[in-house]
Amino acid sequence: RKKYDLYANIRPAKTNSAVKTAFENVDIVIFRENTEDLYAGVEEMIDQDTVHSIKIITRKCCERIIRAAFDYAVSHNRKKVTCVHKANIMKMADGMFRDIFYDISKEYPDIEADDKIVDNVAMQLVMHPEKFDIIVTENLYGDVLSDLVSGLIGGLGLLPSSNLGKDFAMFEAVHGSAPDIAGQGIANPTAFLWSACMLLEHIGKKDVAAKIRKAVDLVLEDGSVLTPDIGGTATTIEYEKAIIAHL
Repeated sequence: RKKYDLYANIRPAKTNSAVKTAFENVDIVIFRENTEDLYAGVEEMIDQDTVHSIKIITRKCCERIIRAAFDYAVSHNRKKVTCVHKANIMKMADGMFRDIFYDISKEYPDIEADDKIVDNVAMQLVMHPEKFDIIVTENLYGDVLSDLVSGLIGGLGLLPSSNLGKDFAMFEAVHGSAPDIAGQGIANPTAFLWSACMLLEHIGKKDVAAKIRKAVDLVLEDGSVLTPDIGGTATTIEYEKAIIAHL
């Protein structure tokens, strides 16, 4: 992500018919800034008992992730963008992120803009997730909240993502490579497949992506061939074959 300056981590979470959760109307896209914040990894050992970890927030990175969220809202007919921060404590760093958010929001008068403190968002997401549309936030908050949101739809096996920069793009399942279950035949490939669909859409192959999405949806709707993480007993290969059969 840092090498290719893939600054926009986009993580869409939407409920599906296969997994029964507490909520049936989750449809949230998280825009997570990918290159700075505490994840910049700038740390200093002050003495044997003290470490300083430096939170880095720059105007350039704030502007481009926030603008990406609003541009997505326009192109995908979304209605609202919520800025998530902790500006009540980090008044300079998160305060700048919030202020830039409202400055840019003026360029998008048709998109509702609001802001919330991150701990409040964590509570609201598990009580009223339907109130959220697009969330734009810094690196650390985006990482934590996207995992929380995945739990609302059935787990990390259902959460795809894209990492977009000016010149390059990379697509991956949010859960990563999951080495702890490698070779057991129980991995859920849905997030990986949906990430591939996001790649296809990014390069203009929307028709191909739509076919794959439809095949996955049909398998999820049927519910008879699901991997263990979403309540089934099928192996990864059995699940894949069921999807292929619908293509």
